[in-house]
Amino acid sequence: MSTPSLEAARQTSRNIAANIAKIMRGQTAPTRQLLAAFAAGGHVLLEDFPGTGKTTLAKALAKSIDARFKRVQFTPDLLPSDILGVSIFNQREQEFKFHEGPVFTDILLADEINRASPRTQSALLEAMGEGQVSVEGDRRHLSEFFFVIATQNPVEFRGTYPLPEAQMDRFAMQFTLGYVPPEEEVAILTAQEHNHPIEELQTVATLADVQALRSAVEAVRISAELKRYVVDLVAATRTAPGVQLGASPRASLALMKTAQALALFDGLDFVTPEQIQALAVPVVAHRLVLEPQARFSGTTARGVVLDILKQLRVPA
Repeated sequence: MSTPSLEAARQTSRNIAANIAKIMRGQTAPTRQLLAAFAAGGHVLLEDFPGTGKTTLAKALAKSIDARFKRVQFTPDLLPSDILGVSIFNQREQEFKFHEGPVFTDILLADEINRASPRTQSALLEAMGEGQVSVEGDRRHLSEFFFVIATQNPVEFRGTYPLPEAQMDRFAMQFTLGYVPPEEEVAILTAQEHNHPIEELQTVATLADVQALRSAVEAVRISAELKRYVVDLVAATRTAPGVQLGASPRASLALMKTAQALALFDGLDFVTPEQIQALAVPVVAHRLVLEPQARFSGTTARGVVLDILKQLRVPA
């Protein structure tokens, strides 16, 4: 039996999803994954071809919630201080005053994150992992709702810097949007004949609603057998053929929490194996480092996770 708080949280997630659907036609699955990560307090990496709606999806989420939103266009000349902030000397008051960077927000869109240098990329590591930044010897706490949506283009390699393993591990999920069916693309053309519909998108949730949603996700039950199923799934990546570096315990934690969020969206008060299986690839695959020989022979991280799912015994 659903408690009132769980039902209210479920309604919040439905309202946000329906609002995003007004803009992102034919993208129900990616929207569910994005909201699962957001409700679980994780970060998301969107990797897809140009023009598939990665930036639009991030903006639609931000506009659906009464939250602060900032965007950073990552470029090779971007400095860590451009993201974190910098102290500037105030001549009138004869003291340094810290000017906050775009990281001090609720939702941060890191556009084309792999175009920035490794030094600048690493500026986000502490922010994403610990919800704080160390600037000029001081620790500054970020918003409790701090959520990063990063995008990268998988087809352009000139002038890009691949994200290191430690950075990839900070993302709860990585997934793609893909191309929508032709009929949906026609509907997109019709919707944007005169202006972009995102300009008229209204807020449907407050930060208090988001706080209640995250609390409700934590209240979704997951049995000891399913926790072991999650751990066994992640541990199997460490001994899988062709895998040089398997997933860390952070992957187990992300898979459990996002599965709780998905169960809530599905109208359940408890996690089932279906939620874990649905999220295994987007949560685990991007954390794997394959051996060069395995990559050349056509092995993919996605394929490794799917093979493990087939071989692993599912709890009854």
